[in-house]
Amino acid sequence: MSLVTLPEPARLKPPDVVALGAHGMRTRPVRAVLSALGIAIGVAAMVAVLAIPASGAQALHDRLAALGTNLLTAGPGQTLFGDNATLPDDAVPMAKRIGPVQAVSGTGTTSANVRRSDKIAPNDSSGLAVYAARPDLLAVLGGKVRVGAFLAAGNQDYPVAVLGAQAAARLGIDHLDPARPPQVLIGTQWFTVAGILAPMPLAPEIERSALVGWDVAKRLLGFDGHPSTVYVRAEKSQVDSVRSVLAATLNPQAPNEVEVRRPSDALAAQKLTDTTYSALFLGLGGVALLVGGVGVANTMVISVLERRREIGLRRALGATKRQVRGQFLAESVLLSGLGGLAGVLAGVLVTAGYALSQGWPAVLPVGALAGGVGVAALVGAVAGAYPAVRAARLPPTQALA
Repeated sequence: MSLVTLPEPARLKPPDVVALGAHGMRTRPVRAVLSALGIAIGVAAMVAVLAIPASGAQALHDRLAALGTNLLTAGPGQTLFGDNATLPDDAVPMAKRIGPVQAVSGTGTTSANVRRSDKIAPNDSSGLAVYAARPDLLAVLGGKVRVGAFLAAGNQDYPVAVLGAQAAARLGIDHLDPARPPQVLIGTQWFTVAGILAPMPLAPEIERSALVGWDVAKRLLGFDGHPSTVYVRAEKSQVDSVRSVLAATLNPQAPNEVEVRRPSDALAAQKLTDTTYSALFLGLGGVALLVGGVGVANTMVISVLERRREIGLRRALGATKRQVRGQFLAESVLLSGLGGLAGVLAGVLVTAGYALSQGWPAVLPVGALAGGVGVAALVGAVAGAYPAVRAARLPPTQALA
């Protein structure tokens, strides 16, 4: 009596496993799309949350590089008795004596208000200030004139004003006619508007102000000559050193009454605050991804129940438990992976669109893009593990019954 040797089950190659997994998706396309949609939303949210702050950070870096991080501002603080302090009259020339300092200028606060018409109440300031300034202020701040010209040495004693970007908008002045330049009422004196400045992120107080000559401010506006803010440009490698001695240089008798700031630090701190919201939205994206994973698991469990006859037929024809398990696991991973790929593409489009609307460079972290697909595939593997094991354990006779 001879024994019949049964042939060993054929091993499925990876392409065959992928083809079997894709076959299950093709037979139920609507269900597959809806299941992958949850994964896609979660991945898109995570990619966008990582890429948009990266784009904003790059835009901030580029802007600070253009504006310069070597600008320091100094202003009066408070005395020991809680009164408002003042800077000495010679604070600006004193700051120029510091070796690494490249340029210095200052502004002085006046008590006058700026109005578009004498029909407006004198105490209505519209949130705008009037500062005395010198012609070198614009170069120290690295600002630009959008329309017209800045203060010059020849008009320091004449009623000429330059408006910041926000001040011009609030006063309703958006252009200058050289033949008939607009005028604004500062205090009780009409001033001719000579120019409008472009936005200055490092000096927002200048954007909300009207600038007049130092001498005319003394003569017509009651300016006492004390600078209220000193702007200092220092060598980039020596900014911290200059910052440490600036207060004592401006006011040697009371350095504790001088407040020194670095405007670029405020912009960086604002960007740091944005990361808190990024972490929040990243968590929400993770929740969406988890919900999507639950949806995939639910879909695969239902798929196993609906395809019992298919599983039984494959087992009866010689398919092993491992092959059945691999088929359903591959289907789950493919389903989640395709959802992750769609989510990455959606996240890229959202990031590019938002960055374009803000005028930012679109920065797409490679780790976020690759991680989006990888995390989606991992979620699919976890979500499909139980349904795959359940399908493999299904006896052929029970499946065919």
